[in-house]
Amino acid sequence: MTLPRSIKIALGILVLAVVTGGLAGCGRSKGQPNANGPVAGATPAVIVVSTTAAVVRQLPRFFEASGSLAPNEQTDVAPETSGKVAAVGVDIGSPVRRGQMIVKLDDADFRIRVQQAQAQLDQAIATLHQNEAKIGLRPGQKFTPENVPEVRAASAALDLAEKNLRRYEKLVETGDISRAAYDQQKSQRDQLAQQREALIHQAQQNYATVANSQAAVNAAQTQLALARRNLNYTVVAAPMAGFVSDRSADVGEFVSPQQKVATIVNVNPLRVRIDIPEQAITQVHVGESVSVSVAAYADRSFAGRIARISPSVTASSRTLTVEAEVDNPKAELKPGQFATVRILLPQTEPAVLVPSACGWRWLVVAPRTAASG
Repeated sequence: MTLPRSIKIALGILVLAVVTGGLAGCGRSKGQPNANGPVAGATPAVIVVSTTAAVVRQLPRFFEASGSLAPNEQTDVAPETSGKVAAVGVDIGSPVRRGQMIVKLDDADFRIRVQQAQAQLDQAIATLHQNEAKIGLRPGQKFTPENVPEVRAASAALDLAEKNLRRYEKLVETGDISRAAYDQQKSQRDQLAQQREALIHQAQQNYATVANSQAAVNAAQTQLALARRNLNYTVVAAPMAGFVSDRSADVGEFVSPQQKVATIVNVNPLRVRIDIPEQAITQVHVGESVSVSVAAYADRSFAGRIARISPSVTASSRTLTVEAEVDNPKAELKPGQFATVRILLPQTEPAVLVPSACGWRWLVVAPRTAASG
């Protein structure tokens, strides 16, 4: 990489100053007094000056920002029904799985309501079966008036009367019977037809009673389902896996649906929000790697990635809100911790480096650009 002449001169002077100062610091013996003034009779220390070549290397670019860690999910758990707390299954810091009991309410009254609803259902079913038997309707059978025994008998008698009437019509024409005998047979046929219609109407009314009984059975089943649901609500379960961050209910306390009994947080992964300057917006993308450090683990960093980017820039600060997710499988990081986030950028940039005289570690003597953080 070719550098301008002015920069080369400045770098030469800077390198010489760094090396000279480093060697002076390393060459001072432990017993030699520090520079508070000359000591009478002391021999001046010999300072060896040497030069070394600076190198230009590509260093990774990054952007640093700070924010607070927050749980991936957090929910306040409240009961679905009112009652007195009979048992508590967790405490602050307890790990919980989805569906695990948090609090159990006293369920004596709820069990009695289930028994009452079951008894009402049994009675409604018995009434339904009685009404079905009146019209000869078997469970699951479709209603037809002709299947009612009385209607079936009336239909058979009417068919016989119809046949006799047709035979009487022929006998009247041949003069074998009188007209009065024919009229009597016709009147009998008409009476049987009226009786059949009356029985069909009665069967339809009885079927309406069956329909009402079926509706009563359905209502009783609904009441039983509600009673069983309320009984299940006496067990307040965890809606998700995580850790209990707060437990406010105690045994013997009366709770209601408007009162939370615990708070559950999911700490893997954790979230952290940071603000990106407007000039760095184009350099940050979803999926890019981030490194997170906290004061509790000064010698460690935690890996993460950018998960979400706000679609708009904050007008007051001209910054873009970015949310990163940090892997936390061992729950070492805690929500609320102050964190420093370093976003690794895909591009690198050149930097001038020289070796340290004492420890031979590379020192950056030409700082990176402001865009690198």
